[in-house]
Amino acid sequence: MKEPLSFEPGRVVQSLQGRDKGRYFLVLEELGGGMVTVADGRAHPLNRPKKKKTRHLHAKPIVVNLKTVRPEGGRIQDSDLRRALEMNGFAVDRSLCKEG
Repeated sequence: MKEPLSFEPGRVVQSLQGRDKGRYFLVLEELGGGMVTVADGRAHPLNRPKKKKTRHLHAKPIVVNLKTVRPEGGRIQDSDLRRALEMNGFAVDRSLCKEG
């Protein structure tokens, strides 16, 4: 039987439940008790990550090394998260109207 993927920091996940159903995120940290914090750099930026239960997420086989996302050094930014998702084929659709 296939072993389930872990929810380690940098893992690309897709939301299965909630308002953000179908959106892709990067896991920032595991909180324990089946909870993680996720961010996508747009609707949920780094300064306001979303807490999600792992059972409401589908882990993808791609893990982004968050330490090497910003090659020039410094703190990771929202644009780095968006670029990492886009480079791995999980582009966020951009609409003309603001989501709310």
